[in-house]
Amino acid sequence: MATGFFWDERCFWHHGGNYALTLPVGGLVQPGGGLPESPETKRRLKNLIEVTGLAGALRMQSASPASEEELRRVHPAAYLTEFKALSDRGGGELGLRTPFGRDGYETAALSAGLATAALREVLRGRLANAYALSRPPGHHCLPDWPNGFCLLANIAIAVEAALAEQRAERIAVVDWDVHHGNGTEAIFLSRPEVLTVSLHQERNYPLDTGGAEVRGEGPGHGANLNIPLPPGTGHRGYLEAIDRLVLPALRRHRPDAIVVACGFDASAMDPLGRMMASADTFREMTRRMKEAAADLCEGRLVLVHEGGYSEVHVPFCGHAVLEELSESGIPVPDPLGATIRARQPGPGFDRFLSEHLSDLAAHFGLDGPRPPGSVPTAF
Repeated sequence: MATGFFWDERCFWHHGGNYALTLPVGGLVQPGGGLPESPETKRRLKNLIEVTGLAGALRMQSASPASEEELRRVHPAAYLTEFKALSDRGGGELGLRTPFGRDGYETAALSAGLATAALREVLRGRLANAYALSRPPGHHCLPDWPNGFCLLANIAIAVEAALAEQRAERIAVVDWDVHHGNGTEAIFLSRPEVLTVSLHQERNYPLDTGGAEVRGEGPGHGANLNIPLPPGTGHRGYLEAIDRLVLPALRRHRPDAIVVACGFDASAMDPLGRMMASADTFREMTRRMKEAAADLCEGRLVLVHEGGYSEVHVPFCGHAVLEELSESGIPVPDPLGATIRARQPGPGFDRFLSEHLSDLAAHFGLDGPRPPGSVPTAF
């Protein structure tokens, strides 16, 4: 079976108006630059896989927008009505850092539809795995309050559809976007059937969420894991966190499918993060998720695009992920890989990070301390 790639040109036409970085233009803020959440990172990823020929190894397709019924499983009718009305009036902003233009509602529903279709087709057995190039992103969106460029909770909408259609009983969401997946966490905080794991730069965005003490509520206690990582965490640190925390959590949950919130803003070149990941970091994390899915849920794995704001580096990170998903023989080296390797943290930082991960492992009841003298995965 093939790897699915869900995308739609209309998602690239989503826009947020006249901003510079995250500030509205005006006063002392000079026009220029626009929002960091731009179409170019996504369009250049799609273009790169076409230029290299990788697109030929993928099942490229679009999907229908998420239906009103699918949206209402996550978002209250009042929020959807307000969003649609403002969209019809030409756009505006409903929450924090979520400006949108005319047709913003329809584009966001299409973005959610790409994620929903990707998960549905994998669960139906029609695809080996899938990638949804969703835009606008979704993991920050709360049921009734959008924020962080996210207007609808794409992954939550897809997961709720899969559960409602009884295509799965237990699902795991692993979020490696550099920012905490606060929306996905909030939506499933009391739901034991949905494991939510977020690896993120500590106190980046949002500033008041993402702590390891938040384990879930009521029947969902223990089904939420936040893994805050210090700025500067590099390739070795990310893989150690995956190996020591994420994989044991997945084995404990035993999901019917794994969904990854695939942000590329942990890239060393990202303007909104302070991490040190390369394309190979994302390749290796994808390999681990693919192996976990093969072991736990017959390979059912879906990646949904979230953040990532380096127009030059995101396409190479995404290509590496898609090479791994599809087992393609079309490798594309990371042109910034040598520079990123030279900038990786040293042994002292790695020892500090291992101690931090040991504390988290003990807190989550997942793992003991790393054996003395053990060495993280080489890079």
